Amino acid sequence: MKGKLSTIILLTILFALPGLAQTNHTVSGYVRDQSNGEGLIGVSVYVREAQTGVVTNSYGFYSLTLPSGSYTVVFTYIGYQKVSREVQLDADRTVSIEMSDATNELAEVTVSTQREDENVKSIEMSVNKVEMKTIRKMPALLGEVDLIRSIQLLPGVTTVGEGASGFNVRGGDISQNLVLLDEAPVYNSSHLFGFFSVFNPDAVKDVKLIKGGIPAQYGGRISSILDVRMKEGNTKKREVNGGVGTIFSRLTYEQPFAKGNGSFIVAGRRSYIDILAKPFLNSDLKDSRFYFYDLTAKVNYRLGDKNTFYASGYFGKDVFGGGDFGFGWGNATATARWNHIFSNKLFLNLTGYYSNYDYSLGQNQNDPGAKDRFDWKSKIISTSIKPDFTFYITPKNQLTFGGQYIYYDTRPGKAIAVSEGENTDISLDPRYADESALYIGNEQKLTDRISLQYGLRYSYFRSLGPGTEYDYITLKKGLRKVPAFPGTTYEDGDVIKSYGNWEPRASVNIGLGANTSIKASYNRTAQYLHLLSNTAASSPLDVWTLSSYNIRPEKADQVALGWFQNLRNNTYEASVEVYYKKMYNQIDYVPGSDLLLNQFVAGDLLFGEGRAYGAEFYLKKNKGKLTGWASYTLSRTERLIETVNNSNWFPARFDKPHNFTLVAIYDLKKRLSLSANFTFASGTPATFPTNRYEVGGLLVGHNYAGGRNNNRIPAYHRLDFAATLQSRRKLFKSGQGEWVFSVYNVYNRRNPFSVYTRGNEDNPLKAEAVRYAVIGSFVPALTYNFKF
Repeated sequence: MKGKLSTIILLTILFALPGLAQTNHTVSGYVRDQSNGEGLIGVSVYVREAQTGVVTNSYGFYSLTLPSGSYTVVFTYIGYQKVSREVQLDADRTVSIEMSDATNELAEVTVSTQREDENVKSIEMSVNKVEMKTIRKMPALLGEVDLIRSIQLLPGVTTVGEGASGFNVRGGDISQNLVLLDEAPVYNSSHLFGFFSVFNPDAVKDVKLIKGGIPAQYGGRISSILDVRMKEGNTKKREVNGGVGTIFSRLTYEQPFAKGNGSFIVAGRRSYIDILAKPFLNSDLKDSRFYFYDLTAKVNYRLGDKNTFYASGYFGKDVFGGGDFGFGWGNATATARWNHIFSNKLFLNLTGYYSNYDYSLGQNQNDPGAKDRFDWKSKIISTSIKPDFTFYITPKNQLTFGGQYIYYDTRPGKAIAVSEGENTDISLDPRYADESALYIGNEQKLTDRISLQYGLRYSYFRSLGPGTEYDYITLKKGLRKVPAFPGTTYEDGDVIKSYGNWEPRASVNIGLGANTSIKASYNRTAQYLHLLSNTAASSPLDVWTLSSYNIRPEKADQVALGWFQNLRNNTYEASVEVYYKKMYNQIDYVPGSDLLLNQFVAGDLLFGEGRAYGAEFYLKKNKGKLTGWASYTLSRTERLIETVNNSNWFPARFDKPHNFTLVAIYDLKKRLSLSANFTFASGTPATFPTNRYEVGGLLVGHNYAGGRNNNRIPAYHRLDFAATLQSRRKLFKSGQGEWVFSVYNVYNRRNPFSVYTRGNEDNPLKAEAVRYAVIGSFVPALTYNFKF
């Protein structure tokens, strides 16, 4: 494998070398925000005389190699003042600049912090960026800004309903999205069973969702990448901000050190609904616990012009319970990164991370002497090292290459049950694995109108001992398989099973004019980590399991074609994308499957195919007092599992053929802005009985035809509203404050999360349908945010 990939890398470099013969000198540097020193991502760096340019990377770095001469280098970024520099390029030059916020100088308000024509000129497609400035103005549940809820308003993104954690992208379930916080994976991105996300908006710098055309440096999931970057901390001055809301409060502190060469940021949140409710709880519930908290921190230090070090971390926990019962889950991540400039053309980002997701459930967990006790703990830990190189060959050719190694340590369940003082250990053995990958990608501008991005990733997964694996005997298709004893036992370090996958990626941008382009992309992806859940919506107790002797990796092929258009001097941007995705080794479950603490869980699994296809329409207004976007997605998501639905294709649980969203933000006055969201989506599929039996005076529903998801619950629609008023009074003589009033579900829609049938309470033999709604009324909220 290494020999083949080395050959590919060599050929790619040789293909790009002709441009080097004309290269003389390089201008490079960093672009940062003047107010806080943060590196700016995606700044357009354009050379007038050469009529070429690049954009800054995720750390604000750029590099341009040009023939000797005098040049005017222009730096532009919407929302910031344009900067021009005259450069005499008779030797390699370092030109680092700071850009100042132009919001106060502009007559118009913008909602984008990327170059104006990014959506047309960039090779990227199926990518959405939501600016934190925009997210903060949008209406939110209980007035609390939430990143995950915001991206659910983008085309191609859905959720099965309120109270459901995560999100679905182009026909994938929630486990098929790679959620990254400073490059460390987050395995459960929700607080309070999906009502809020783990991302503190005060600590987030940049958010990017990649739905297709996934670059070669990303791997591990088959549906999408949500790349969240944290702030680096203000290197100019001390800054404090936060907010007091209906359900939780937050506080963030930023501070420079080492004469501005370093800085740090610390942000914390804690909900207090349990404290507010305590006076109203009776004696049986007085010890109830239901809250969450999280802490986010990051530090960075620049050592000269060529080295920057970063360290960041997140720790969060949800706690529920009462009396002698307890339930909780949480994430912990730690990331260390080193940016090094080997030369003006070669940039390195070396990342190491640790990620731990754990949950626990039990009774009398903290009382070892209790005669009756149950204690169950589970976790998944991953550690990784990842070098990423960027080689700026010429302004028209940029090479990326690198690799990654991940080690997995999963503890599916350590469980002790105590009854009358007698212990019973029902724990499952830990499982181990590692995943390696090498990749190379090249972004190349062939002509003034045609740009390419192509790459190749090879991933290699090994399931490692110790452990015991079993062959399974199928007694009847579609039902639980029986393990064949004895199994095969593997020692520590033995390779139980290995899988390797080539993952090609390619994209093309064809310019049809100054404001129009057509883009197309293809990518193959592989996923070796799976979330087992047979419930309508994922829960914190769902089981993460690794590919193994009996569970093969999930794979997907996706093609997409899009038309992109900017209108009225980039005031409006519009796009239409169509896509088709084929998925392999999709997991389903036998009737009555048992996924928790089951040593033979592989016998309860079924495997099949999936497909998703659709069209996404998107219109966004970037300038003016009124900004926002409208999106409409027409799509289908289906699965084909042998014996399920009579071995015919059936709609997936999260299939929503129609999904429309509208986001509007209106700056009424300098201090007052209004905003509204509207969402309409088809109801999710559900399986209803087709006939019934009467047994012992009770009604028992039955699906005679054996169909899966043969009906739909009613459609979902909701309107939210918010008003943000900046306070006239200064905090501590220099600070700012604002009041945010919001109403979630303005017209009191009782949207169904699910619909089920049961016997009537008064007449058990009379069937009735029951609509279950998580939020069945409008929810007003008031929040005060501050900054000084």
